[in-house]
Amino acid sequence: MSERHIARDFTRHIEVLDTFADDGDPTGAPQFVYLGRQPILDRDGAVNAYELLFRSGAHNYAEIGDDAQASAQVVARAIGGIGVPAVLGQHRGFVNIDRTLLFSEFVHLMPPERFVLEILETVSFDVQLVRRLGELRRAGFQIALDDVSELSDELIGRLPCADIVKVDFLQARRGALAELAATVREHGKMLLAEKIETREDFALARELGFELFQGYFFARPQVLAAPRNRSLRPGLLRLLALLSRDAGIVELEPELKLNPGVVVQLLRLVNSGAFGLGRNIASLREAIIAAGTRQIARWAQLLLYADSGDLPWRADPLVQLAGTRSRFMELAAGWLRPSDDEFADAAFMTGIFSLVHVVLGSTPDAVLEKLGLAPHICEAIVSRRGELGVLLQLAEVAGEGGDAASLAAAPDAPAGFAALTPDVLSGLNLSAAAWFGAHIEEAVA
Repeated sequence: MSERHIARDFTRHIEVLDTFADDGDPTGAPQFVYLGRQPILDRDGAVNAYELLFRSGAHNYAEIGDDAQASAQVVARAIGGIGVPAVLGQHRGFVNIDRTLLFSEFVHLMPPERFVLEILETVSFDVQLVRRLGELRRAGFQIALDDVSELSDELIGRLPCADIVKVDFLQARRGALAELAATVREHGKMLLAEKIETREDFALARELGFELFQGYFFARPQVLAAPRNRSLRPGLLRLLALLSRDAGIVELEPELKLNPGVVVQLLRLVNSGAFGLGRNIASLREAIIAAGTRQIARWAQLLLYADSGDLPWRADPLVQLAGTRSRFMELAAGWLRPSDDEFADAAFMTGIFSLVHVVLGSTPDAVLEKLGLAPHICEAIVSRRGELGVLLQLAEVAGEGGDAASLAAAPDAPAGFAALTPDVLSGLNLSAAAWFGAHIEEAVA
């Protein structure tokens, strides 16, 4: 197929959506969410995949202040806001991922057979990252190295961790491309030529053995839009309360039926391909069974933090406090009991619900009684008793910059809590803050 035919025929593969400005809204809140999508072609000119790009509005360019936050929004909007079938069809999606997201639970919401993790050039490689990339590849993810422009010892050291190498044709020296491409191929990695803007560059890339191609020569990114969902917060709180006490399908199904917005998100998650079902699910009961309560809980937690309020989530001090506190408690629980997922989940739930009375404008007792939370979580929040209660105290003290380590080492502290030394607690605080920054601000619409 000629280059001209490739460029012309390619446009037939693209779902062109009109871009439009947000409707007027007295609250100033945007009415739509947006996602950029640029095609990646194979040697025959057929669409092989799409790169998914952050877009804050209908304009077709990125305004990114935080790489992790932008990546989190791209994934959440693709899976829950718009839906994987509408965004990707039968193709894969390349998504930029920074170090924070690579180590987060969030990455596991992506079906590995549908998403390629594109490692930003700013990510530094160390033993922990190499181990993590190995885990993700064994889980089925493909790893792509982004913005490669020259052959170096650093690149050669990274190749064992990757499946695909994206070579930047705007930055790479033409005289060095042949050696770069040959070395990558010798290591058994797939070559993707990105930022192809001329017929000559496309011909050169084909001649050098590149298998995939991306750039303005073929098509510019297109902007997909979907209506922003209204607040899901009340239903999510009730759903999380049920999940915290291991409610079964008999209890979960009627609660979900009262919250169609949450149901839509759940069906999109299950139908995204994350569960390898090979078919779409229309039944709510089927969706609950397919997803499993742990995955539903994770998604509900993400939605709770992404739900829009009067302030952007990053600007809302209450959300900042609840988000960092919950994650801090989960991390601390994991540090104390590395193999006890239930304990970590309960700690996260305790952190979430410790401030929910403020969100709902009520008292802790009144809110917890209505939600029917698990007794040990209620006891931790109301009376600060038990291991979860002590973890909550630690989170409160640490959040205020106090001496949480002394509390953990106190004679009446639960067994093992002394392991939460000042250095450990400081690291957990930093990790919790990083998680918040990656996931919170309008992560899902």
